[in-house]
Amino acid sequence: MKKKIGFLAAGVFITAISMQAQFKKGDRMVGASVASVVVNSGTADIAVAQIGSNTSKITGYNVSINPNLGWFITDNTAVGATLNINPSSNKTTYEQNGSTYQSDKNNNFNIGLGGFVRHYLNHNGNLAPFGQLGLNAGMSNYKTDGFFYGGSGPTAYKTSYEGNTNGGFFFNANFLAGMTKMVGERTGLDFYIGYNFSYNKNTFKKTTLRDDGNNGTIDSRGENETTTKFTNHGFTLGVGFQIFLKGRK
Repeated sequence: MKKKIGFLAAGVFITAISMQAQFKKGDRMVGASVASVVVNSGTADIAVAQIGSNTSKITGYNVSINPNLGWFITDNTAVGATLNINPSSNKTTYEQNGSTYQSDKNNNFNIGLGGFVRHYLNHNGNLAPFGQLGLNAGMSNYKTDGFFYGGSGPTAYKTSYEGNTNGGFFFNANFLAGMTKMVGERTGLDFYIGYNFSYNKNTFKKTTLRDDGNNGTIDSRGENETTTKFTNHGFTLGVGFQIFLKGRK
């Protein structure tokens, strides 16, 4: 019995040693992170005295995926490159008496390249805390469309619109604080929180059509072009994985 316990203890010890985060200068890290994953769906009941009861339905998502490749320039610090992939969508519909009288839909897609510096504070065990600074920039594409039914009887009408961006640009800077938990000799899971600053610039072209009488005939058409610039400050919550590859001797 004592021998079995001894072998079991030895096995646990060896496993713990193999799972320790022991990085060396020249090692590489390959992985990806998924941050701020939001998928939402909800409804709201709205009662307006003049028009009666309405129902609003909202669905959407926002995902940020960041594959990365890095090299350890010291035993504690890695530098590397990242690919930023950020699709998002949001749709809002309004219904009355079972019929949809208004719908608004927005789709956004960002893709870009960047770099990062990650510094591990301690890696003597299977938990390795780190701090990371990252920058990335790229192209932004934004599309929107929708419609609205208004009036009644001879004054009924429908307006519809669609638009997209031309030459969209974005820039992000972030600072992350997290922990890599080693789950194998060379594999780790990242858990982190952080701060993100973003800047976006888009030139948006929109076309609006109006159908008086709601009979399928376009009675008027309008076009406009708007350039927007905005900044945003936010917090990030994310998870990821890393594979640590030994450097050449």
